[in-house]
Amino acid sequence: MADRPVETLNRPDVALEKALRPGLFAEFTGQPKVKERLEIAVAAARQRSEALDHVLLSGPPGLGKTTLANILAKAMDAPLRATSGPTIEKASDLAGLLTNLGAGDILFIDEIHRLQKTVEEYLYSAMEDFRIDIIIDQGPNARSVQLTIPRFTLVGATTRSGLLSAPLLTRFGIRERLDYYSAEQLTGIVTRSAQLLGVDIEPGGAHEIARRSRGTPRIANNLLRRVRDFAQVRGDGRITEPLADRALAMLEIDQNGLDEMDKRILEAVVVKFGGGPVGVNSMAVAVGEEPDTIEEVYEPYLIMEGYLNRTPQGRVATELAFKRLGVSSASGPASGASQARLL
Repeated sequence: MADRPVETLNRPDVALEKALRPGLFAEFTGQPKVKERLEIAVAAARQRSEALDHVLLSGPPGLGKTTLANILAKAMDAPLRATSGPTIEKASDLAGLLTNLGAGDILFIDEIHRLQKTVEEYLYSAMEDFRIDIIIDQGPNARSVQLTIPRFTLVGATTRSGLLSAPLLTRFGIRERLDYYSAEQLTGIVTRSAQLLGVDIEPGGAHEIARRSRGTPRIANNLLRRVRDFAQVRGDGRITEPLADRALAMLEIDQNGLDEMDKRILEAVVVKFGGGPVGVNSMAVAVGEEPDTIEEVYEPYLIMEGYLNRTPQGRVATELAFKRLGVSSASGPASGASQARLL
């Protein structure tokens, strides 16, 4: 791929993202403990010629849950059938998926926490006893038929494991949580992706992109593509540290990796709500974003970096957030509004 950069530039972002995904455990960067445990589980299952235990992968978006599901399927030499929780609307939809599985196949359900309750309950017997009950006909003629399904592996991915019921959680033999990546790990990912894209990048440029990527490989790869465009149009095509800094500044991503929405959230909590506490719904109205998006995409990073605290009363800005905006923590909303400015 590295010798065909022009063709690569014209491919859709979705296809590019798939092309950049590692296909083997050896190519997967980061999450060393998770990777080691999964490799052991795969090796043991293959030695016993059994299907892999059901696997639940949790963590913030963009950390590699889908990538690991594909790696597991390849390592088990098994077909992967992929779907997502919101698309399975009825128990019959799930039954169709399960009855088409072969022995050892892997069924990947992304956003598994968004399954309908009735559909989730339908999974219990399928995961534990490898059988499902199908209702035939309606009314007085309705009858239940029990079908045996081949032993399969369910791989679930979720950004909110707390929304899964206890009965479903306990049926996953392997539960792993993915954490944010370090700047060093992301630098390796950016360098590898640049090679696959045929982009000339210096170590300083890769590190500059990596450290502003919010600890997330997906964001790192997205930023790499945008910086590549900037280097092609405004530079000589080579990504250096100064050029990466200019490109990221144009994208309104600051030295701490905060983007425009992060700053709007902090300004809303600090200025409009006087530092909090404020509920997520009020915050969402103030910044014009969906509450679920704030909770799943933006809030985890802001909490991890120490800008926000989550309390029973609502979200509260920390001293670091006040300093970040140049506002005195003793200032109220009115005075804060006139002082707020990005440092």
